[in-house]
Amino acid sequence: MSKRLRELFEGAHRDGRTLFVPYVTGGYPGPADTVPLLLAMEAGGADVIEVGVPFTDPLADGATIQHANQVAVEGGTRLVDCIEAVRAARAQGLRAPVLFMGYYNPILALGEERTAELAAAAGADGFIVVDLPPEEAGAFLAACRRNDLSFVPLVAPT
Repeated sequence: MSKRLRELFEGAHRDGRTLFVPYVTGGYPGPADTVPLLLAMEAGGADVIEVGVPFTDPLADGATIQHANQVAVEGGTRLVDCIEAVRAARAQGLRAPVLFMGYYNPILALGEERTAELAAAAGADGFIVVDLPPEEAGAFLAACRRNDLSFVPLVAPT
């Protein structure tokens, strides 16, 4: 787990405090909106922010997030743009931990190690990858660990 997330969760547990973790699709409603939205979410009380990485086939998501993905993809937003938005938000004072949430294909296309390196350098804290089962995540998990990034697996109740 990333240092920033670990410290946040430990503090919240110690204080008996519930955390607020909102979600926004990177590049929605437009590419220029992501940084102001990240800053506004933190100003509004976000403890951790999930940034959805737009993908052409977001089958694990509901209609609203599918629509946001379609708009963001059509607007040209890619994984590297989401990473750069976090870098820009950090430069403007964003302190909340940020997790990228999305699908494995953009990570694979950019390269697992490069994705982790770029995300860490931008100030991100980790990834939630909806279609990467933990038992198949070994190489990406190792890249995350080398870069002090969290990998948050989704595990079906079955």
